[in-house]
Amino acid sequence: MIQFFGEIYFDSGPKPKGNPARQEFHAELDFRLDWRTGLSHIDLVVEIVLQVRTAMKKILTLSVLLLLTSLPLSAQKIAKYAGEFMAIGVGGRALGMGGAYVAAGNDVTMGYWNPAGLMLIDYPELALMHDERFGNLVNYDYGGVAIPLGKKYTLGIALTRLGIDGIPDTRNALIDYNGDNKFDPNDRLDYSKITTFSATDWAMYVSYAVQLNSSTSMGANLKLIRRDLAEASAMGVGFDVGILIRLLPELYFGANVQDITTTLIAWNNGTKELISPTAKVGMAYMIKALGGTFTPALDFDIMAENRRYASLVSAGPISLNPRVGLEYRFKDLFAIRGGFTDTQSLTLGAGVHLPKLYIDYSFAKFDGADQLDNTHRISLRLTLQEPKFFRDNPR
Repeated sequence: MIQFFGEIYFDSGPKPKGNPARQEFHAELDFRLDWRTGLSHIDLVVEIVLQVRTAMKKILTLSVLLLLTSLPLSAQKIAKYAGEFMAIGVGGRALGMGGAYVAAGNDVTMGYWNPAGLMLIDYPELALMHDERFGNLVNYDYGGVAIPLGKKYTLGIALTRLGIDGIPDTRNALIDYNGDNKFDPNDRLDYSKITTFSATDWAMYVSYAVQLNSSTSMGANLKLIRRDLAEASAMGVGFDVGILIRLLPELYFGANVQDITTTLIAWNNGTKELISPTAKVGMAYMIKALGGTFTPALDFDIMAENRRYASLVSAGPISLNPRVGLEYRFKDLFAIRGGFTDTQSLTLGAGVHLPKLYIDYSFAKFDGADQLDNTHRISLRLTLQEPKFFRDNPR
């Protein structure tokens, strides 16, 4: 399967050098780390590990508590896979890293992965994605835009569509000679009465992010959901809440609780489905080496859907699946990527940066008895910098 991604960044011209908030944050960190200069490298590593462990413990504790609060409502009725179409992910770079992007991302697609990360963009951004799966049977499309609003705010809007189009509808085309409402050997179809319909799932994300201080941002999504299957349709409203913390200049922690209030999907035939919360928790660390930057990322998807056999780790109704990603970028000229998804599928990727043009390729391998086709992705990103669009004093 071939997938095409496109992103346009509305920014051209030279990027202003730094900003007071960023310089103040670096100065603050420098002051905090000065006292360590007399310690050995091992002491410094131990101190960083302690900070990481403390932050991760707090985030994991909060995520589990939020998930547990949804259990009384979930116990009424849970359609385990009602929200699977919103779990595919968006963006070529993110999917090339196995979806380990909650703390590693810094572009418009963060409206999906972690809305707090929208504060990392400095210019308005527009992203597009097209994905054809299973021999063009299923089409998945994404479009999103994010606009910085002054120093402390960012607004984003995105739309996803998953659909199977042109499904033949023969319900009114059967010529039933014996009236048993079954297609018997002597029955036939009136092809002039065959129509077609679509099965589609839509989700609109309205994102808003705010910078709390020089190292912490928060964001939230309002999600409007619509599902259509022939003459049946359903509507739903959901909410996501995310946070991004910059512990060190190169170290980020992120968490995004999707469907935090438990999302209700109501069909026009009276059927109701629930989407229980999913907590995405992750960290990313940028390491300068070999003339470029290594970015290892580790995420965990924590769910409360009692997926005992469809997750790597489970305890009662709580399940946990890791995502691992790694990117090496050489002086913003080229990048190589790899990762493992929450379904333990391998992803690989590479990217080249030409003047105003990013070309990325990613590969996803699927294993199993059903022998799903492997997925190849090509991503193009155009960049146009404009000083008048630059965010004043970001972060």
